[in-house]
Amino acid sequence: MYSRRQFLNKFAASTGGAFIIMKTDALARVTEAVGNLDQSLSASEAAGNEDFWAGIQSAFDVDRTLINLNNGGVSPSPTVVMNAMKRNLDYSNQAPSYFMWQHVEPKIETVREKLAIVFGCDKEEIAITRNDSESLQNIQQGLDYKPGDEILTTTQDYPRMLTTFNQMERRFGVKVNKVKYPTPLINKDDYVNALANGITPNTKIILISHVCFLTGQILPIRDVCRVAHEKGIEVIVDGAHSFSHFPYKLSDLECDYFGTSLHKWTYAPVGTGMLYVKKNLIKKVWPLMAAPKEMDENIRKFEEIGTHPAANHNAIAEALAFNEEIGIERKAERLRYLHKRWIKRLQKYDNVKFMLDIDDESNWAGIVNFTIEGVDVNKLTSYLFNKHKIFTVAIVFEEYSGIRVTPNVYTLISEMDLFADVLEKVAKGEVKEVLK
Repeated sequence: MYSRRQFLNKFAASTGGAFIIMKTDALARVTEAVGNLDQSLSASEAAGNEDFWAGIQSAFDVDRTLINLNNGGVSPSPTVVMNAMKRNLDYSNQAPSYFMWQHVEPKIETVREKLAIVFGCDKEEIAITRNDSESLQNIQQGLDYKPGDEILTTTQDYPRMLTTFNQMERRFGVKVNKVKYPTPLINKDDYVNALANGITPNTKIILISHVCFLTGQILPIRDVCRVAHEKGIEVIVDGAHSFSHFPYKLSDLECDYFGTSLHKWTYAPVGTGMLYVKKNLIKKVWPLMAAPKEMDENIRKFEEIGTHPAANHNAIAEALAFNEEIGIERKAERLRYLHKRWIKRLQKYDNVKFMLDIDDESNWAGIVNFTIEGVDVNKLTSYLFNKHKIFTVAIVFEEYSGIRVTPNVYTLISEMDLFADVLEKVAKGEVKEVLK
């Protein structure tokens, strides 16, 4: 009888060569898996169909000797996406000044149109960037400020965005106000009210996250936007962890600006992002890198970054096709299903605490943060990796600490079960080296 660890290692070793062959038709295999799926099944019913998800898993070329539960920062791309990027890189490299600029780069317009369809906006409102930080900083630093203007955000927004505002305090004399909200967030009105109460007559702009990167909490963006708009305040939404993660459209948010990284839940190549700017607001925002006056009202002014590879952003189209084949609703339900494999086993221990209201699935999908009382989170993440090759990330925040867990559609049931096996031993106090 093999242990789960022995089985995973043996499986990876014995099938590695076959996987190389399988990967060449990865998207076709996904299409076949979808075609073979009983279409009468709801997304939640399909979440546990292992025959279907085996086809999805085979589309990724990942190292099965490592259990990667840290897909939140950056995710592997399906092989079809990597092949598209490599193909365009090789083609461009024959004569970059001709092939890249004349043939490959213009295809960005098709990518722009596809992103607009997915997000539910006009293609002339979508800029293709290199990541979420670049997208958001175009807006953060592109607005005109005067001393005394106030910026409203929360203590749980992304550090790079907070650092940007802090620099602007020093540079422009603006004031940054950061409000706190409860964790776990049981009543979403507490979040809305915290921001509403933080608005002053001098509030210039609000920045909020669609999904809290620390906990995975899905936040009530539209409610905040409506409160802000009633007072004539625009809202920037950090969608780094929401785009292609669970189903929604721009109309569900009602924000003015939106940025995301496409190398997270969209599975595009590393170094790809998207920026949405409401059309009538484009003119008022200065791009991070200078653009000619003739581009003042052109969304493409945010793409004036100098020479860069076109292959990366063109491969976004393959990533969008991959997600479309799976279906975002199916994907979200699968992510919840994978989490439930370990959550249900840990819930019976009183010393296990979650940073989300996990009983309400509108709060979360692919990201869950938890802690075990009496356990040092840094020691636990080290133990998980060093002893079991399970890769997670410790979240040490002034308001709480925990471990962020982010599986993905390529994650195996056996991998989640092994994770649960280890955590149960920790919860029982059997792993002394992780104690505080």
